[in-house]
Amino acid sequence: MTVEFGVLGSVEADIDGRSALLGHARQRGVLAVLLVDVNRPVTTDQLVDRVWGGRPPGQAVATLRGYLSRLRQALAATSEAAIVRQPGGYVLNTAGTVTVDMHTFRGLLVRARAAVDDTLAAALFEQALRLWRSEPFATLDTPWLNALRDTLVQERMAAQLDLGDVRLRLGQHDALLPELSARAAAYPLDERLAAQLMLALHRCGRSAEALDHFHRTRGRLAQELGIEPGQALRDAQGAVLRREDTADTASAPVPQLGTPTQPMAPPAQLPLSVVAFTGREDELARLDGLLPGASEAGPARPAAVVVSAMSGTAGVGKTALAVHWAHRVRDAFPDGQLYVNLRGFDPGGRVLSPADAVRGFLDAFGVPLARVPQSLEAQTGLYRSLLAGRRVLVVLDNARDAAQVRPLLPGAPGCMALVTSRDRLTGLAAVEGADLLAVDLLTPAQARDLLTGRLGARRTAAEPAAVDEIVARCAGLPLALAIVAARAAARPRLPLTALAAELRRAENRLDALDGGDPATRIRAVFATSYQALRSDAARLFRLLGLHPGPEVTLPAAASLAGLPRARTGPLLNELSRANLLTDHTPGRYACYDLLRVYATELVTARDSDDARRSAVHRMLDHYLHTAHAADALLSRKEDPLRLSAVRPGTVTEELSDPREALAWFTAEHPVVLAAVEQAPAGFETHTWQLAAVTATFLIRQGRWPALAAAHTTALDAALRHNDRVGLAYAHRGLAFAHTKLNRPDQAHTHYRLALDLFRELGDHAGQARIHSQLTTLSLKHGERRSDGNTYASETGDGPAALDEARQALAHYRAEHNPRGQAIALNHIGRMLAGLDDHQPSALAHSRQALALTEEIGDLQGQVRAWRSLGHIHRRLGRYERAVDCYGQAVAVVRETDDRYHEAACLTDLGDTHASAGHPDAAHTAWTQALTVIDDIPLPDTAPLRIQVLHSLDRRSP
Repeated sequence: MTVEFGVLGSVEADIDGRSALLGHARQRGVLAVLLVDVNRPVTTDQLVDRVWGGRPPGQAVATLRGYLSRLRQALAATSEAAIVRQPGGYVLNTAGTVTVDMHTFRGLLVRARAAVDDTLAAALFEQALRLWRSEPFATLDTPWLNALRDTLVQERMAAQLDLGDVRLRLGQHDALLPELSARAAAYPLDERLAAQLMLALHRCGRSAEALDHFHRTRGRLAQELGIEPGQALRDAQGAVLRREDTADTASAPVPQLGTPTQPMAPPAQLPLSVVAFTGREDELARLDGLLPGASEAGPARPAAVVVSAMSGTAGVGKTALAVHWAHRVRDAFPDGQLYVNLRGFDPGGRVLSPADAVRGFLDAFGVPLARVPQSLEAQTGLYRSLLAGRRVLVVLDNARDAAQVRPLLPGAPGCMALVTSRDRLTGLAAVEGADLLAVDLLTPAQARDLLTGRLGARRTAAEPAAVDEIVARCAGLPLALAIVAARAAARPRLPLTALAAELRRAENRLDALDGGDPATRIRAVFATSYQALRSDAARLFRLLGLHPGPEVTLPAAASLAGLPRARTGPLLNELSRANLLTDHTPGRYACYDLLRVYATELVTARDSDDARRSAVHRMLDHYLHTAHAADALLSRKEDPLRLSAVRPGTVTEELSDPREALAWFTAEHPVVLAAVEQAPAGFETHTWQLAAVTATFLIRQGRWPALAAAHTTALDAALRHNDRVGLAYAHRGLAFAHTKLNRPDQAHTHYRLALDLFRELGDHAGQARIHSQLTTLSLKHGERRSDGNTYASETGDGPAALDEARQALAHYRAEHNPRGQAIALNHIGRMLAGLDDHQPSALAHSRQALALTEEIGDLQGQVRAWRSLGHIHRRLGRYERAVDCYGQAVAVVRETDDRYHEAACLTDLGDTHASAGHPDAAHTAWTQALTVIDDIPLPDTAPLRIQVLHSLDRRSP
């Protein structure tokens, strides 16, 4: 099945020759955004920003989901193009014969520009230009699409100009002249186009018109721009005046390099390789796979020059890796190895121009000064001509950006360019087809190997603890490790423990990582990346030093900066391109440890106390209010915490259902817990409230130590501020954690302290929850059930538990909380079920609970009620009715996507089938339960797994 998507015109989809119905313009805009990044995830925030710009509707996320649902229906006829939900966003996955005209267009341009044969190049350019139907993304109007439309139009113009040069070289000036005349009228200030038209007129015998066009263009340039014609246009004028008949008047002939009696040696410019180079096996293997002919069974040379662009943060070892690999494979390039440090991020700010770099390469090939052309274009042409037919490796180190690199790329097959940069150089991948290789921090094992290679195995083996601490404090950054190793090597009798202690004691770790010159001074190396940023991106980088880590999202970064999402996204992209941030996960940005130290140093030195405090306030408001909304969706609390209004400039996440809430907590809870621990003085309320609104998630995940730690910090903060509400919530959270950690005495103490505080505050909901939790604690010696509660009046303090449950019910009724009432009624029903003369009352309480939960649509409450009814009927020997109740529980729990309790319900169902004498049905239910458990990455599923396996062992034939 063929699927063709088009954006070079109106947004269209053609499936086996039939147009898909894509809906209105905004919905087509969603598809257009996914097509631009086809097979790559696009975050929800990016989709909203790109589809609506800075003015999204109030329910943008819900509206977006509706558009995506209808687009899925439109594409349902094919299995080779599917819109898939991923954590934090969506991706349009394609396979088979699916094409997107924009990407096909760009791919054809890469092939055309690499083609050695002009006839083939012309055919490829023409094929690419025929893909255009009209203006890209016709009828769509958003800032992001408008900017991309402008870029594509520029790419089309460049392709037309390139095709013009090729056709002129092929002698097609007669056929080309009408097209050039029309285009020159539309773009009268384009000097390259003017030169092409002059040459075509001249070759058609109309030299006077060619010179007249030169003078008219020169007049326009002077009048409208105040400039004189460039070298290329002046060269075209000279060619007409000299009556020359050449397609490229700017190119010089290829010089003869050396003489038969004195041949010139191939250039070998690689710098010294790093001594004892270690690690980077994966990166080296990746580079080996790019060698010309490495993956081809046929001819040794690929169809185009190979370009590999390595990027990474400052000090990560890009140059060392590039030079080491280049030395390792230099025999594969017998015609020479060229190297240049482009000084894109030089501490002295002396960026090397492409002209100077090309001139150095021409000198390496022995081109006499008299034969070197004047213009950069002509020099580049000569340089590429010299490489034609040769196998040369070109290492372009420390590039500033793609524009600095492009004139230095070889143009002939058989050559390879290896580029390093702190910039990601994605433009080289888009236009030149470069293979991008990200160079990351070293793993702890690789870092230890580096120190061992520099200092010797005997020295590092003698102090393994010191080595581990040095590795940890250098955070995997090769330059930092190399500086410490150099200092240790210079003082062979100095214990490594002394260096580790210096790193530990240093007020700022960057002070201890100073090699004595700009190239080995960590702070100076980082500064060259920071100083290359625009001012607003530099401010955001500084403010990220206030973030607790380990990762930041766009809304959190926007809150730190006090900027809208639409303005923050480009700043994060700039920091990512500069490798000051990494985004291994779409929509989530991480800052390496030492870079975070540097950012913290900068924000402390350059931003005022008020500015820092305001940024922290906005950031904590972002996490608190988003976590509060997520907690309400997960727990369905009718009485959530009352929060203060967010500070102006705060951006919060919009979460619409429990699944989104769970996904947010899953991704963000490490940040929230870090914020609890690191919140500065004056933010005590944020501290205990963040702990409180994260409790439900931590409880459901079985993260008892984290729950205890967060509420211990919350209790300290509330005590410092003498916040009675905060104290009540902190005691309650600590009590629950101690219960799960099997510390009943401590749990009971904290519950009673919390109960006294909630009673003092007149908080019925708070008292109700404490009594409900004391119900479970009172039965601590009872049978532990899979839902985390304990029901067995035969053991434990049953009367006390029953009294706590009835007090909980009274408070829930006083609070008019039907959900809480249902929970209390379930507790009472389950406990009464253990008393033989209270069975009718037990059933009545559980049926009341079921009726309440059905009335308010509480699915989780319905599951509890059905399980209670099943439990009671099973105790009464009514197995068929118990099976029906547990079957209802299974059906309802599957609507909640609560996999843990689905397994618990299936286990109950299997046990009941077994009691009823249905071994096959029991085996089926237990097997299904085990399958569900295997899919749950939670720490507290072991008891349930053991229960299921034990049941299977007993019942399996």
